Amino acid sequence: MQNLLSVLFYVKRNKEDNQGKVPIYMRITYDGKRSEVSTMRKVDLTRWSSKGNMVKGYSSESKQLNRHFDIMRNRIHEIHQKLLQDQEEITATLIKDIYLGNTDSNKSILEMFEDHNSRMSKLVGKDFSFRTLQRYRTTQKHLSAFISSSYKREDYPVKGIDTQFINAFIYYLKTELNHTHNSALKYLAYLKKIVRVAFSNGWMEKDPFYNFKLKTESIDREFLTKEEIIKIMEKEFMTPRIENVRDVFLFSCNTGLAYSDVEKLTADHIIKGIDGSLWIKIKRTKTKSLSSIPLLPIAQKLIEKYEGVENPKGTLFPVYSNQRMNSYLKEIAERCDIKKNLTFHMARHTFATTVTLTNGVPIESVSKMLGHRSLKTTQHYAKILDEKLSEDMNLLKARIAAADSMNKSNL
Repeated sequence: MQNLLSVLFYVKRNKEDNQGKVPIYMRITYDGKRSEVSTMRKVDLTRWSSKGNMVKGYSSESKQLNRHFDIMRNRIHEIHQKLLQDQEEITATLIKDIYLGNTDSNKSILEMFEDHNSRMSKLVGKDFSFRTLQRYRTTQKHLSAFISSSYKREDYPVKGIDTQFINAFIYYLKTELNHTHNSALKYLAYLKKIVRVAFSNGWMEKDPFYNFKLKTESIDREFLTKEEIIKIMEKEFMTPRIENVRDVFLFSCNTGLAYSDVEKLTADHIIKGIDGSLWIKIKRTKTKSLSSIPLLPIAQKLIEKYEGVENPKGTLFPVYSNQRMNSYLKEIAERCDIKKNLTFHMARHTFATTVTLTNGVPIESVSKMLGHRSLKTTQHYAKILDEKLSEDMNLLKARIAAADSMNKSNL
């Protein structure tokens, strides 16, 4: 019986990310044995054709992805033909290893990180954000320091990674680098993704993360009170850069936009809504989901304030790097006698809590404005103040008292 080579592409439906996208894999089958390779591409599940093993539609993005799959498929057939000519013993795993440039399974974890990050850097702005790439690079740096410190070597074989290695890495992050529990788990998540690639490619016998579970600790996210917002708003700053940072921060407090979204905000994102007032309509950098935000008067005045300011980027506000913004915000907090650790992301928490929920805006509406995909995510941001709870309970007491009074008058 003739040995047949089969190459097909499929999606892993159970790996859907928070943007609604699923990873695409290439499956190589030879003589009934399978091997799979990540294409390093993702697609909306609704746009994938399982029957055609391709992306649906005729958009430039669809054509580009399908062209990429054709190139991968052709390369696999070239490798197969070369092995036939050389009369080599052919297996699906051998074809995969030659395709990946690995003719053995002695892969190292830092080597894998370097290869992954190099590929990802070419997809920044397309499939990944620069911040995501930065997180992978930081994880690689911490892992390198851990391996050097704990194992006295430059790299570590991926097939040797087990639960003991994972636990030791977590301990290192918490003790040597002084990371919080939740912060350590974020780095662990990036290590897990690289290890899972190694496992799916057959470079390790079992997945050490299969039954490994660590839960994040629930934390109360800090936000500014109404009084603290007013302090910052009314404070006069003589230095233009500090005033600029203050204004951008207050804009975020009144819109809920994250740093990456304020940084790219242009006049094209401001539209007239169905109610005749101005709205912000923008796709979030992090999740690609749409945020729809009616402009509050303060936010509108801040936009008007910077209308005449020359900005080479063409955005509504001149925005410094996130690191510089946070540095200046610490100075602002000190000048305003605010004891909290003021960061730009606190503006998003403040919008969710002090500006919206506390003033009776339903959590469903807040979730829509924040661009969240689920209410569960919104609940992490929004902590209802005692003042609001007291107000709601007083309304309930008033209704009960009114009902009791009516019942007595009818007796």
